[in-house]
Amino acid sequence: MVGEDRSGGADALPKPRELLALGPVCERLFDRLRVWFDVGPQLVADLSSIDGAAVLAELQDPQLVAGFTMRRLQALHLLSRPGVPTATDVVVGYIDAVLRPLVEAPGRHMRRSAAGVDWDRAWEVLDAGMLLPKGCPEEEAVEFRRLVGALIAAREAVLDASDTGVCVFS
Repeated sequence: MVGEDRSGGADALPKPRELLALGPVCERLFDRLRVWFDVGPQLVADLSSIDGAAVLAELQDPQLVAGFTMRRLQALHLLSRPGVPTATDVVVGYIDAVLRPLVEAPGRHMRRSAAGVDWDRAWEVLDAGMLLPKGCPEEEAVEFRRLVGALIAAREAVLDASDTGVCVFS
């Protein structure tokens, strides 16, 4: 099958434009998760055991979920670059791994933000008829949906280019 050479050599297919366009998409999603969930430059996970309460707690911690998703976005950002060899299953796997937490991220962010809102002040702003500033949650949500849509489009383009097989792209 075309593309079976996993070295990225002569049999490698060119990356679809949608995959090549993921660099800025990954950057924006990465930055948005960092801001929404206050993720620092280091991510610490408990690897002391394969099983345990710490694992469950970490998998439910929005900040850690965001951090793990950011790590996958870093890898996807690298794989989307021209000349970096990758394969259908790798790209699809990374995109699928980030989609679920990205779909849940806006709701988690809003719940996290709502816990720290001065609701009396917020109602005063609304009652006074003040306009929402640029970058309000609705605008963020529209951009976020557009970025997630670009990930889905890249996954579909890779699958189409692979013609139901596993191919190497470079």
